[in-house]
Amino acid sequence: MIAPPPPGEPLPGERRVASVRVEGPVPSDLRPVLSDEALGFVGDLVHRFDRRRRELLAARPRFREALREGHRPGFLPESRALRESDWRVAPPPPDLVDRRVEITGPVDRKTIINALNSGARVFMADFEDAHAPTWLGTLRGQANLIDAVQRTIRWTSPDGRDYRLHDAPATLMVRPRGWHLEERHLTVGGVPLSASLVDFGLYFAHNAAELVARGTGPYFYLPKVEHYGEASLWDDVFDVAERWAGLPRGTVRATVLIETLPAAFEMDEILFALKDHSAGLNCGRWDYIFSFLKQYRDDPAAIFPDRALLPMTTPFLDAYSRLLVTTCHRRGAHAIGGMAAQIPIRGDPVASAAALAKVRADKEREVAVGHDGTWVAHPGLVAVAQEVFDHGMAGANQVATHPGTPGIRADQLLRVPPGPVRPSGVRTNVRAALRYLDAWLRGIGCVPIDQLMEDAATVEIARAQLWQWVRYAVPVDGSGPLTADAVRTVIADEAVALRAERPETAATAASLAGASVVLDELATGDDFPDFFPARYSDRLDREFGGDVV
Repeated sequence: MIAPPPPGEPLPGERRVASVRVEGPVPSDLRPVLSDEALGFVGDLVHRFDRRRRELLAARPRFREALREGHRPGFLPESRALRESDWRVAPPPPDLVDRRVEITGPVDRKTIINALNSGARVFMADFEDAHAPTWLGTLRGQANLIDAVQRTIRWTSPDGRDYRLHDAPATLMVRPRGWHLEERHLTVGGVPLSASLVDFGLYFAHNAAELVARGTGPYFYLPKVEHYGEASLWDDVFDVAERWAGLPRGTVRATVLIETLPAAFEMDEILFALKDHSAGLNCGRWDYIFSFLKQYRDDPAAIFPDRALLPMTTPFLDAYSRLLVTTCHRRGAHAIGGMAAQIPIRGDPVASAAALAKVRADKEREVAVGHDGTWVAHPGLVAVAQEVFDHGMAGANQVATHPGTPGIRADQLLRVPPGPVRPSGVRTNVRAALRYLDAWLRGIGCVPIDQLMEDAATVEIARAQLWQWVRYAVPVDGSGPLTADAVRTVIADEAVALRAERPETAATAASLAGASVVLDELATGDDFPDFFPARYSDRLDREFGGDVV
């Protein structure tokens, strides 16, 4: 059985950490974000926890190494007693009891206002997959959230329209960047700080007291967790933060995205590690598929078909979704479903109706499986998702009324899906990845592409599939084995198409050229970066000036 996480150290009576050094420009209107108090809090978190973070990251490759040695993943034998024992996470706070529709998006002012006003129960403000982590963009996001918490946020469009919050906005949750990322513009002793601790620490330091005073709390989504030890680390961070702010244990709440293959086998352990701070689990579909491909990248038998042929009814995804619901409900936790990325299509009622029908079918599947809520990426989808969950879920959630699907086995999670690789699948992956990278290199982290709202997860799965298909010379229907040169030809074709769609400036010419190089490296290179933002984030400010957008 897993031991509970160790208690945090006593809070120091005086500063005992080196000062955090700011390595980037800070406009006068953003200086309050980097107040002495906030930076001192972040510095203390780094002092306490960064060594442990690095140790946990160093342990991540063990999962893949075991696969290469022929071991099949499974549920952890050392925590069998925990899985078989009876325990529950803390009950949710009042404003997280009903989460039937959650909307996600980046941290720009217009998106924050529209999402909080969308009618969704929860808005997840995203510093991770929907955020291109430029320095000034990250600071602006923090400033925007301070204004949102204080209900003073406003934005005026170029045509003079005024945006401000309604009287009853959605409950706010924040997704910091993952443990693997660093913020190179803030350092201690020349070492970049953990981006997770920066995003969490700045938001918490500025907003925790105000959130509690308004009857809500500091609530978070935790991305890219691979092991229960990483959740335990978050739990200790929350303990220290609560004590720093004089708040009771359990004030901070966090939902963990189960979006990595290793975490799928540790759902109970992750819930237990957070326990009093837990707000359930969420299905992160694209990143989960990407993680599967990444972990099995040395296995030529683990070839996936076009991602268009991987709906959530695919057996391995269906098993993952059902296991998440069953695990959460047994522990009294919410099970939140995945993203609907469709965008309502103006001027084409037939295409728009078809897109909404796909959303409806997916949400009907989720509520039937037992999910307590779901994600959408656009305000225009809130009503559809709300209607489905209103019809299929009698109460505020299904935690106590839907037992899930007991008996999901490890082998069900590992079933490689059959299916073809088609020329259209190759082109779709290139097109989406290239267009997203072109925008990302200019500081834009959430991009509409072909009537879908795409984020970094789209690039991850697209480039992983292209790399896998090239490495193993996978036959493409009607075209023979896929080669690196064939992928480069499609990249060049799609670059020409994108260039023809817009006026070219120095910034767009540079970003498109950079995106073409990056995608070529990701799709055809010898190595396989674990996460593309970790490899290329330094180029945002240094080469492309992403903050000018």
